[in-house]
Amino acid sequence: MAQGEPTYKLAGRGSKPQDTVIDVKGHTVGGNELFVIAGPCAVESEAQLFEITKAVKSTGVSFLRGGAFKPRTSPYSFQGLKEEGLHLLQQAAQTYDLGIVTEVMDLSLLDTVYPYTDILQIGSRNMKNYHFLKALGKTDKPILLKRGMDATVEEWLLAAEYILNGGNEQVILCERGIRSFDTTLRNTLDLASVALVKELSHLPVIVDPSQATGKRSVVSAMSKAAVAAGADGLMIEVHNEPEDALSDGPQSLRIPQFVKLMEDLESLSKVSGKSLPNSEMQMVDLG
Repeated sequence: MAQGEPTYKLAGRGSKPQDTVIDVKGHTVGGNELFVIAGPCAVESEAQLFEITKAVKSTGVSFLRGGAFKPRTSPYSFQGLKEEGLHLLQQAAQTYDLGIVTEVMDLSLLDTVYPYTDILQIGSRNMKNYHFLKALGKTDKPILLKRGMDATVEEWLLAAEYILNGGNEQVILCERGIRSFDTTLRNTLDLASVALVKELSHLPVIVDPSQATGKRSVVSAMSKAAVAAGADGLMIEVHNEPEDALSDGPQSLRIPQFVKLMEDLESLSKVSGKSLPNSEMQMVDLG
C-alpha cells in the first residue's frame, strides 16, 4: 500500500466518490432527507413506549429507537426487557407505522434481534469487536455503527471496513461523543469529525447528541449544530417521564422539547439542503 493511501479502501472516497444513499422502508439515509431516529433509551413498559411512540410519530419522524438488551457499565443497572422489549417495539412500530432501530449486543443475540428491527445498531463498546463486525458483513440489513468512545476517525472507518468487506454495503456511521479530559458533560461531541468523515468517506453519518452530551439542556442545540455541520441525520432520546427513566433519563428530551426541536429543525434542514418528512402534527392528537 502506497504511503498516505487510506487503509479503509472500501469506506473511502477513493473507491466510491459519490455519496452512498441507503434506502430503509422508503426513507433514505445519506440523500436529501434528514433522517431522524427518536425514542426512549430503553423500552420499560407498554404504556411508556406507546406514549413516546405516539409523540414521535406526530412530528413526522419515521424511525423508532429503543433498547431491549441494554449493555450497562454496572451489572446492577437495568439490563432491558430483552425479548419482551423487542415484542413491545414491534407492536408500537406497527401501530404507528414506524421503522425500528435497536441494538444487538453480540453475535449470540443476532438471530434473536434480527427479525424485529429494520436497522441493527452496534454500540460504542462493540465498535472494536472485529469478529462480530465480520459476521455483520454477512447480513442484509443496514448497520448503524456507533463510534467507539476512545476511537480515532481512522479506527472508526476501519471498523466500517470490516462490515463492508463482508459484503454488506449498508453502513451508517454514528458520532456519539468521545471521552476526553473534560468531564463537564458525559462525552465530548466531536462535530469536526462529522465534517471530516463526510470528506473522507462516502458513507452516511448521523449524530447522537443525547449520548454525546448526557445533558438534556444542550441536546437541542447540539442537534442543530450537527445538522449545520453536515450530518445526514440524528438519533435522539425522548422520554415521557425522564425523571423516572430506568436508563439515561438526564439526557432524554421531554416530549414538548422534542416537538419544539423538530419544528426548529424543519427550518434549519432547508438551509442544510435536506428536508424532513412531512409533519403529521395535525393528524395525531397528543392530548
